[in-house]
Amino acid sequence: MSIILEPGTIISPFKTIENGTLIIDEEGKITYCGSREGAPKVDGKRLNLKGKIVAPGFIDIHVHGGYGVTFGMGDLADELEKYSQWVVSGGVTGFLLSITGPDAESISQLIQDYAKILEKGVSGATALGLHLEGPFLNPEKKGAFNPQWLRKPDPAEAKKYLELGRGWIKQITLAPELPNAKEVAAIMRQSGVTVALGHSNTDYETASEALKSDFTHITHSFNAQSGFNHRAPGVFGAVMTSDLPTGEMISDGVHIHPGAMKVLLRCLGKDRISIITDAIPGAGLPDREYNLIGQHVIVKGGKATLDDGTIAGSTAQMNLCVRNVHQLVGATLQDAIQMASNNPANVIKEAGNIGSLEPGKWANLVVMDEQVNIQLTMVKGRIVYNKL
Repeated sequence: MSIILEPGTIISPFKTIENGTLIIDEEGKITYCGSREGAPKVDGKRLNLKGKIVAPGFIDIHVHGGYGVTFGMGDLADELEKYSQWVVSGGVTGFLLSITGPDAESISQLIQDYAKILEKGVSGATALGLHLEGPFLNPEKKGAFNPQWLRKPDPAEAKKYLELGRGWIKQITLAPELPNAKEVAAIMRQSGVTVALGHSNTDYETASEALKSDFTHITHSFNAQSGFNHRAPGVFGAVMTSDLPTGEMISDGVHIHPGAMKVLLRCLGKDRISIITDAIPGAGLPDREYNLIGQHVIVKGGKATLDDGTIAGSTAQMNLCVRNVHQLVGATLQDAIQMASNNPANVIKEAGNIGSLEPGKWANLVVMDEQVNIQLTMVKGRIVYNKL
C-alpha cells in the first residue's frame, strides 16, 4: 500500500513546495514529489500534515556515538542497534561510524567486525559505513585523541583496512604533511574512499596542494588544524581559498563561533558544506563523565572536554545543528537542510539513493516544524520515530 504525505511545505531540498504531496510506494521509494494539484491519484494511507514541513532525512557523516553508545566499544551489534533507534529522534536517517583504535590490530578487528554487522543492517537510521578518523593524524593537532594512538601513515596497513572493510570504509581523515600520506590518500581514493584533510598542522602550500589532489574533503573545518595568519594562512587559508573540496562544519554552537561559520559559508557556499555533529556518547544524556577514544571526557553544561579543557566532540543532535545554521548563521532553512542531507550524501557517494526527495530515491525523510523540532522520521518508507 502506498503512503501519501500532504504537508504544508516540502523542502526537497533543491526547492520549496507549498501545499505539496509526496507519494511513497510499497517498496519504500518515492514515486512523486510535487504540487498537490499535479499529484497522481493513488490508493493508500494518507497522512495530513497541514502546517508541517517534510524534508530529507539528515545524514551525519562524522559521529562517534550518542545516548551512551561509543562506536568501537561494548557489544558492537547491540550498541549500534541502540544508537540507530535513538538517533532518529534528531532527524538522522543515515550515518557513518567514526572509529579508530590504539593499534593496527585493534583497528583491523573493529573494521572486520563492523563489516559483518553493517551487512546485516539495523532497524533505525541506516548505518552507511565507516569513517576512519585516525590513526594517521598529526599529534600536534590531536584534538581529543590519545596521542599514543596516532602514527605515520602506512600504505600496507591502509590496504589491509580496505581488504577487511569489504567496501564499508567510506571516508578516512589524514594529515597530508605526514610521511606516506600522499601514497595512502591515493590508495584510498582509488578504492572509492573519500579522503579528508584533518588533524593537520601543515602550512598553506602543503594543504593547498593536497586539496588539489586526492584530498577532496575537510574534516571539521577550523577544528584541529592550523589557523589563519595574514603571513601564514595555514590549513584554514587553504580551505577558504579552495575551489572544489567539500568541508564539514560542527554547528553545535560550541566548536565554531557563528561569525566563523558565516565565513565558511561565504567561502565554500551552500553546496560544499556538510553539517556534522562529531557527537560523543554524552549526546542526548545528562552531564557526567564518559570514555571516548581512549580519553576521559567530562560533559558539563552540554560541553564535552578533556581534563585539560580541550573540546572533545559535541553533545548535539543534528536538528539542533541545522537550526543553528539557519538561525545563528542566517542561512535559509532550505539551504541548512541541504547541508545536512544532500551534501553529505554527495561526500560519501550515496546521493543516487538518498539525500533528497526525488522519485526513485528511498523515502528517508523527516516531518518537522519551522524550529526544526522533529516530529516524525521515516527510513525507506518505514516510520521509525513518531511524535505526531
